[in-house]
Amino acid sequence: MIAGLATSERVRHGLAFVPQEHAVFADLTVRENLDLGAFSVGDRALVAERRERVFELLPVLGERQRQVAGTLSGGEQRMLSLGMTLMREPRLMLLDEPSLGLAPRLVERIMETIQEIVQRRDVTVLLVEQNVRHALAIAARVYIMRTGRIILAEASSVMAARGEWWDLF
Repeated sequence: MIAGLATSERVRHGLAFVPQEHAVFADLTVRENLDLGAFSVGDRALVAERRERVFELLPVLGERQRQVAGTLSGGEQRMLSLGMTLMREPRLMLLDEPSLGLAPRLVERIMETIQEIVQRRDVTVLLVEQNVRHALAIAARVYIMRTGRIILAEASSVMAARGEWWDLF
């Protein structure tokens, strides 16, 4: 139970949040941003190891590790936000609209990355996403909300079989 815990305690318990806006330090390099993502990790060798795993998952960050984050495209900044979060090796990631405002090609890459995180890193992901098609490719369960209330909860396979979703909104 995390209710009532301080933010730092929630982080120590493995909770991480990736907001929909670009949550990077624009004046710092990609590498410096990633290292800040691991601020609570005291072991420099472990930070370097985690950084390399992020570069493996998100190669564009490795290619641009010396580039100032504020000069990255919107999609690359979104990937950097994700990479910063992965540096903490969370158990639960809350992702808010990861596809918002991105070009279709980048949306595909971000969603593939989220799928890889779920499948290969043993991380639970709570995804808030308006793009139903992309969310269904990742989700095990789907919850549809209207005016702050859950109106439908079902397996993603059942939701996908519907084919049409407009009636739910």
